[in-house]
Amino acid sequence: MSLQVRPATPDDLSGVIEVFLDCWRESYRGVLPVGAIDAMTDERAEALWRRVLADPVGVVLVAERDGGIVGLTRYAATAGGEGRIDGAVHSLYVSPRAHGGGIGGALLARATADLQEAGAEAATLWVFAANAPSIGFYEAKGWHPDGATRTQPEFGEPEQRMRREWT
Repeated sequence: MSLQVRPATPDDLSGVIEVFLDCWRESYRGVLPVGAIDAMTDERAEALWRRVLADPVGVVLVAERDGGIVGLTRYAATAGGEGRIDGAVHSLYVSPRAHGGGIGGALLARATADLQEAGAEAATLWVFAANAPSIGFYEAKGWHPDGATRTQPEFGEPEQRMRREWT
């Protein structure tokens, strides 16, 4: 039952989609409107993650236990203004059947360590403003809301940005 965190490969597509859709359809129930949840079809999820896994910018890691994918994260370090490196965690999903097992913490720790190693002094992430469990998780890991908000047209729900500094 040991957890392995490793870079995702194109062969992981079906496991990534399964975790993503389970989160979208189960974890987001009560957080997002039913219409937003229903709009994330199998085909839409496959197109999204096929594109992400092929994108050379950033890193996608999967957490694997007993031969199956139970979590994933996507993050990137990019050149910012004035010579700084900006860190961003773009996605973090853990199978609803594996919540509470340290998977999200392991993925987030690996992402932040990699971002630090790349020279980022801080990182940001976006979380749905109504997603209290995820906000609490991130706060427990040292992240804090930085006051920025957005509503992306494809989701139609308010998000808040969270930030973590480590220097």
